[in-house]
Formats: sequence, C-alpha cells, structure tokens
Amino acid sequence: MNHENPELILFGLSFNPANILTLFVTCLIVFLIAVISTRNLQIKPTGMQNFMEWVMDFVKGIIKNNMDWKTGGRFHVLGITLIMFVFVANVLGLPLAVVWDDKLWWKSPTADPVITMTLAATVITLSHYYGVKLLGVKGYFKSYLQPMPFLAPLKVIEEFANTLTLGLRLYGNIFAGEILIGLLASLGASSIFGLAGALLPALAWQGFSVFIGAIQAFIFVMLTMVYMAHKVQTDH
Repeated sequence: MNHENPELILFGLSFNPANILTLFVTCLIVFLIAVISTRNLQIKPTGMQNFMEWVMDFVKGIIKNNMDWKTGGRFHVLGITLIMFVFVANVLGLPLAVVWDDKLWWKSPTADPVITMTLAATVITLSHYYGVKLLGVKGYFKSYLQPMPFLAPLKVIEEFANTLTLGLRLYGNIFAGEILIGLLASLGASSIFGLAGALLPALAWQGFSVFIGAIQAFIFVMLTMVYMAHKVQTDH
C-alpha cells in the first residue's frame, strides 16, 4: 500500500492527476444518477425516481432537525448534492485499486486528505457566506460576542477546529478502510492458502465499507447542516 501518488507539474503548480480522474468519475456518476432518476417523472414514483425522492426526503429530515424549513430549505439542493457526492466518492475505490509504475492511479477520492479538507473548507466558507447574507454583517459578527464577549477568541478557534474535524474524520475512516482492503488483497495474492484465508474477510469488509461510506456521507451532511444552522439562526 506504500505507493506514491502520481504528480503533474503545470505552471509551477503540482497536481495529482489520479485525484482529478476519480473526482471526474465521481461527478459523472452523480450526474448520471440524477439524470436517470428525473428524466421520466411520474406521479407514482418507481425505480430510480423512488430512490431519488427517498434521498430528498432523507436530506429534508436532516435539515428540519437542525433548523426551521423556511431558513433551511435553501440548503436542500446542497445537502442532496453533498450526500450523493460523498457517498459515491467513499465507495469508488472499494472494488479495486489501480497501480501503474508504482503510482496509485485509482482509489476513493475521499481517501486523500487534500480532497476532504477542501470539501470541509468549502462547507465552512459557505456557512460564513450565508451567515452574513441572512443576518447581515452586524448580526453575523454580533454572534461571536454572544453569550459573553470574552469567548470570541474561542469561537474563532472553533471555526478552524470544525474545518479540521469535518475533513479529517471523513478522510480517516475511508483511508483506514482502503488500507485494510489492501492488506487483505496482498494476503490473498501471496499464496493459495492466503487466498483462502483472505477471501471471506475481504468480501465481508467490502460490504461493511459500503455501510461505513454511507454513514460517513450522512455524518458529513448532518454536520454541514449543524454548522449552517449555527451561522444563519440567532437562537443557536
């Protein structure tokens, strides 16, 4: 599992083409799911439309548990996009890992801290943006002085802590899962006895990793809405 990431230097900047590839595939899969689910809408949903409506209701429930729907409804599409994107990204590398020239070209995008920290930073930035938009500049900065002004520095530190925990929690869970799958794959490739001993645990862990991927997508969206609620509502 100690394979290096591929590197592309462009205009003096370093890029990971494997991340670009897997992110593109993740976006494509989510886009196709959305298109297939909504291309033939029916009053009585079936198949993929039924699945998409379940996702919409599920995310709506998360939002309503954290803020009133009049305020939180504007985040519905964001929540749907995030839960689908994060789940697909979490499980993308489960079936296989592609290594070429000792470079890891295929893995789950969320098994890279750069991706998860970027997602987390984007969410926290959006929470600040909507806080200013809905409360105004004065109301937004006033929230840092409540309930006691001397706690303002701690609230600033909390913003950085929220970003770190949101990103690193997702990264740690997905990366650890892929490490274990890699170890089981290595054991299976070592010998016929290794294959016999690793086959069932590998299949069981694959299934469990899908469950973990779904749970982590749910937690990411839930925390996103918690942070949004804290910024756009004065009663938090």
